[in-house]
Amino acid sequence: MSDGVTRPRTTDAIDGRRFRDVLGNFPTSVVAITTTDAEARPHGMIVGTFTSVSLAPPLVSFLVDRSSTTLRTIRTAGRFCANALAGDQERLSRKLATGPARQRFEDTSWQPSALGSPVLDEIVAWVDCTVEQVVEIGDHLLVVGRVHDLRVESMKTPLLFFRGGYGDYLSSAALLLDRLVGWDEIGR
Repeated sequence: MSDGVTRPRTTDAIDGRRFRDVLGNFPTSVVAITTTDAEARPHGMIVGTFTSVSLAPPLVSFLVDRSSTTLRTIRTAGRFCANALAGDQERLSRKLATGPARQRFEDTSWQPSALGSPVLDEIVAWVDCTVEQVVEIGDHLLVVGRVHDLRVESMKTPLLFFRGGYGDYLSSAALLLDRLVGWDEIGR
């Protein structure tokens, strides 16, 4: 019996580049996941997959590549803080995403959360968590955290990642509106 839905054959392979190109059209927030090691040294990484999971109990999650050295530190510490970066923190995002692990926090101001994880200065908001569960999914791991504290730090616009580039909510929205009404053509 058919339900009228056409499904792809399970043998159809999705090209990795095409997968990334299409999914790049879904804007994501830019979140710094931070923790400290046994010597209280800060560690961090950037994710675009941070999301709420449950209200009762309060749970959040993010996805991370299995090879992440920061994830190993998070699992050992048993805690992390999710920092929503502000629209003017692209440089910090790039440093935390690609910089050498030992240099990611050089010249970066932060304060320890109640659980001891770095809360970065000048961010939009933060969520302080303990690791609740880690689930293997494909080539990534889903980290679920139990929320212990959270706060909005500023009314700045958040940093977003869209189509392979950075922006913030207002500048991205303004650009889109300009294109829709044809204002981006004025002066050309």
